[in-house]
Amino acid sequence: MNPDIFAGFHIFPAVFYRIVVTIQNKTGGISMKHIVLTGGGTAGHVTPNIALIPRLKELGYEISYIGSYDGIEKKLIEEMNIPYYGISSGKLRRYFDLKNFTDPFRVLKGFGEAKKLLKQLKPDVVFSKGGFVTVPVVIAAGRRKIPTIIHESDMTPGLANKIAIPSAAKICCNFPETLDCLPEGKAVLTGSPIRQELLSGNKIAAMDLCKFTADKPVILVIGGSLGSVVVNNAVRESLPCLLKDFQIIHLCGKGKTDESLKNTKGYCQFEYVKDELRDIFALSEIVISRAGANAICELLALRKPNLLIPLSANASRGDQILNARSFERQGYSKVLEEESVNAKTLQSAIREVYENRQTYINAMKKSSHTDSIGRILSLIQECERK
Repeated sequence: MNPDIFAGFHIFPAVFYRIVVTIQNKTGGISMKHIVLTGGGTAGHVTPNIALIPRLKELGYEISYIGSYDGIEKKLIEEMNIPYYGISSGKLRRYFDLKNFTDPFRVLKGFGEAKKLLKQLKPDVVFSKGGFVTVPVVIAAGRRKIPTIIHESDMTPGLANKIAIPSAAKICCNFPETLDCLPEGKAVLTGSPIRQELLSGNKIAAMDLCKFTADKPVILVIGGSLGSVVVNNAVRESLPCLLKDFQIIHLCGKGKTDESLKNTKGYCQFEYVKDELRDIFALSEIVISRAGANAICELLALRKPNLLIPLSANASRGDQILNARSFERQGYSKVLEEESVNAKTLQSAIREVYENRQTYINAMKKSSHTDSIGRILSLIQECERK
């Protein structure tokens, strides 16, 4: 039996659904638009898409997702019962790596797969959050005349979005400075979609979880998913001083908890949290965080005074430093460079942020990023294929 007979069977449910919707449209039934979301490689390229999904459903959109074969996005999206389609993907590196010789072929394969999927799914619009898996999807959408909106989280576009920009109808961004890096007429300052459940935390639940009292303010420390050794060490060295006036919740990264501090009163450490994060945010007076774009946009939406410790330029392309400095200029954050972090500088910065917390809150209240989801949904509706 020819195996090609079965090619494309994985998309049959979605195609069948589209046929049913088309019949209903022609017979006076429901009118439903179809959107393809794409983004992957890291959680930061998925969670903004997840934030859009509830509102897209409310508006009656049929939703499909294109990601990599087995990236982090696959599990996150399938948990939401959204049809998921994997394609081949490869990373385009700026540095020498043997994979640079093979990954372009994976990208080309992904382009062919994306082009075929889009032909069969027939979406009215594509929304891309970034990551290298999105490059073949956006280019394929451009070839098929499907309107595409891409979102750039960082101050300056990453390589994947730079490649995708010519095929996009609109480009959403988080920072005013980014508008100067993008084609005139395409760029729109929207902010980043924030998971709405983060706005409905329960302080009491977090107090019970951490066994905290109501007599001292709470500091939340977020060291990143891998945990920052520099931040973790400075926080722990500062505990004898800080615990006199504060209680501390420390998200220190996988494998980075310190068992010797397990029973320290007023100090609660986790490798990471998921559903409890909204409650912890609600309880926290100030937040110490890395400066990933999605993370700081969540702090802005929650109006949490914050101290940002961006990832060093030695360990990244420097985007976190640019993100942090933009927030500092706008009055939303105080910034402490990683190279300057020690117990003394950390304690001083924490007290400065806490003492001036209302000033930061007032600045954040003036932000135009109060309804990022609404702004992006309006763009989607404007751009969708009629």
